[in-house]
Amino acid sequence: MTDNTRIDFLYLSEQDMIRAGVTDMASCVDTMEEMFGLLYQGDYRMAGANNDSHGAMVTFPENSPFPTMPKPTADRRLMAMPAYLGGSFCTAGVKWYGSNIANRQKGLPRSILMFTLNDADTGAPLAHMSANLLSAYRTGAVPGVGARHLARKDSKVIGLLGPGVMGKTAVAAFLAVCPQIDTIKVKGRGQRSLDNFISWVAATWPQIATVKVVDTLEEVVRGSDIVTYCSSGEVGDPATYPIVKREWVKPGAFLAMPALCNIDEGMEQPEVRKVLDNTGLYHAWYEEVPKPAHHTIPVIGVRFMDMLAAGQLAPEQLEDIGKIIAGDAPGRLNDEEIIIMSVGGMPVEDVAWGTVVYRNALANNIGVKLNLWDSPALS
Repeated sequence: MTDNTRIDFLYLSEQDMIRAGVTDMASCVDTMEEMFGLLYQGDYRMAGANNDSHGAMVTFPENSPFPTMPKPTADRRLMAMPAYLGGSFCTAGVKWYGSNIANRQKGLPRSILMFTLNDADTGAPLAHMSANLLSAYRTGAVPGVGARHLARKDSKVIGLLGPGVMGKTAVAAFLAVCPQIDTIKVKGRGQRSLDNFISWVAATWPQIATVKVVDTLEEVVRGSDIVTYCSSGEVGDPATYPIVKREWVKPGAFLAMPALCNIDEGMEQPEVRKVLDNTGLYHAWYEEVPKPAHHTIPVIGVRFMDMLAAGQLAPEQLEDIGKIIAGDAPGRLNDEEIIIMSVGGMPVEDVAWGTVVYRNALANNIGVKLNLWDSPALS
């Protein structure tokens, strides 16, 4: 028992986060793999009735009598994403997510994020940190974990749709686990983002011998060992989402999809393995939104939920990456099988990587210590 009621916490700016290692992708992939092991064991909690919810989002009406109320434009989100993670982490936290695709017209990122890390026992804040890089790297690391277990070891060619932040971090994660990669095919919307991506690759990854800009989804997919769709866009009509057709897909390809995606009938077939980053997340999503759910949530795992409800897919055909990581289910079985993995994004990922970065900052005296109180005025 202690009478010390003083609470200090650490504020970490984006530059502080970089100094504390938030962009260390190899470490982030390892951290996400450890996190998935805890998910499989059940040593975690997220929001919602099944403890697997993505979070709670504020929605806006199409027509409001209040002229200052935001409109429900593309990628408009105000969202809280809370979680607890056990194991070596034993922390809790919440990411506050503000997003609007129109931000780009103001020179701002689509999403502006902050993360608060808390002591899981008292609930006291440990850190309040800039979270754009935190979120980007943990998101990219998850496809990397998938590639570690499900991609061919001799993978050499990445097919990338969307050369933005998510595309860059996914590429960084693939390179962390598949060192033979030497070629990237990339499709983007504008020359500026493509030029930025090409410059980033040249400056960061000298082992990449070829970056080829392509014009079609077929060119992104065809001949690629690893495929990832990382583009943002309008949600609502799955017919407009970027599609993967079975005829394009190389035998042995691994597809990791953290953004809008649809598939054709050939990709629906049982011989194409379908892996989720956390099965419970998709069941929670499916319960929370109107049906068909893929109209509201554009990641491919939600399409799998719609297929499940329609009897087009059996529950045992959906695999969980945590079970594969734990060794209780097989990873890649042979060099010919095609595997598609849905990446939904979970607040436990923010808690995991945020905890590692926070502890790095503490150990290296990074950040600004702020005082909450010496003793609370109300207690």
